Amino acid sequence: MPLFIFFVVIPVIEILLLIKVGQTIGGWYTVGLVLLSAFIGVNMLRYQGLATLTRARSKLDQGEMPIGEMGDGILIAVGGALLITPGFFTDFLGFCCLIPLTRHLFIKRLGKTFMSWMQRGGKAQFNYSHFEQGSGRPHQQSGGSDDVIDGEFVDLDDQGRPNSDNSRLPPRQS
Repeated sequence: MPLFIFFVVIPVIEILLLIKVGQTIGGWYTVGLVLLSAFIGVNMLRYQGLATLTRARSKLDQGEMPIGEMGDGILIAVGGALLITPGFFTDFLGFCCLIPLTRHLFIKRLGKTFMSWMQRGGKAQFNYSHFEQGSGRPHQQSGGSDDVIDGEFVDLDDQGRPNSDNSRLPPRQS
């Protein structure tokens, strides 16, 4: 569903907004407004990014981990990408990522979501059916745990000897 929203719903919203604004103020003014918002956004991105980088460097020099600055940096990068994307809806979201007040609200919300995800054991709440490779039947798991067993194998021919293409493998030990 998130990919559907990202690739279908948001572009449709952008197209509708561009058409509506273009009908209201004219096509060239709409293009100018989109370019102006991108220009302002890039300058805000540069200013906010440098300020965040300076704060992070200062914390690292003090021996602290710049956790908050890392969250700020991620949202600033996302905001910059959204502002460079032509359209008014993505510009609005991009400016929200660059304005410190709304950015901190986003970080707070994302932090709560991340903490609840971690409390669930870090497992996503998706219900995917596991299928055996090549068949359409659901994979039947025998009881037990989800442990991974690490091992090695040697491809043997009919006489029990390693195949010629496995000559680099060690001989079978009895």
